[in-house]
Amino acid sequence: MSRCFSFIATQDSWYRYSFKRSGLKSSTTDLGDGTIMHCWIPKTRNPSKPTLLIIHGFGANAMWQFNGLIPHFISKFNVYVPDLLFFGESYTTRTERTEAFQAQCVMGLMEAHKVTKMDVFGLSYGGFVAYSIAAQFKERVGRVALGCAGLCFEDDDSENVEVFKVTTVEKAASILLPQTPEKARELVRLSFYKPPPSLPSCFLWDFIEKREFYRLAFYSSILHGFLLQEQNAHPGNRTPVSTVGGYYDTTTLDALLVS
Repeated sequence: MSRCFSFIATQDSWYRYSFKRSGLKSSTTDLGDGTIMHCWIPKTRNPSKPTLLIIHGFGANAMWQFNGLIPHFISKFNVYVPDLLFFGESYTTRTERTEAFQAQCVMGLMEAHKVTKMDVFGLSYGGFVAYSIAAQFKERVGRVALGCAGLCFEDDDSENVEVFKVTTVEKAASILLPQTPEKARELVRLSFYKPPPSLPSCFLWDFIEKREFYRLAFYSSILHGFLLQEQNAHPGNRTPVSTVGGYYDTTTLDALLVS
């Protein structure tokens, strides 16, 4: 299917058009040391509006995760939507893979765009990056909201919340980074309370084969870095933080337990 027609490539083009139509433009920034950050930034920054930094989660690039949200924020905020490292067009030749390093790169990007103060929203893995931003750069961050991040998840919560437990990082990677239609369907079943009744294999192969979405080696190393950092306590953070999660969530990164 991908050789003659790609639904994923077509949808990606549509999202790109949609972001531009909303008043954003694509921007790439060289942070040095082999690190390139891509971000959607305002075509025209309005100094009377506050700045909102929106950070995507694990999976596809920022366009795929936030296309439906941008129109709701664009009238009230100067919106910045970066691609985290190895997602979309952002990458680095450095070896760091923790969310703390992701946070430093995002803030380096914002500094390059001369943004000194911002509110932050992070989804899933992006929630951990947002929390790290608030902890490391508290003087530059106002309000923080975390969606489906599981950041406050504790061991005792596993008795009261339905979670999907895995025994190794490799098992977690096989679920979060599906390489076959069967594994992709498993991820969909875990991710949706009411999953689609059927997903054609040709569509799923099209999604898997797009290397800009599934860079397996890099994504696995990010997952390893995330779980390694999770062994230590989260850094202290005095910034007010709101957390939002779904009652039926089973694949937030802390709820996907490696036990």
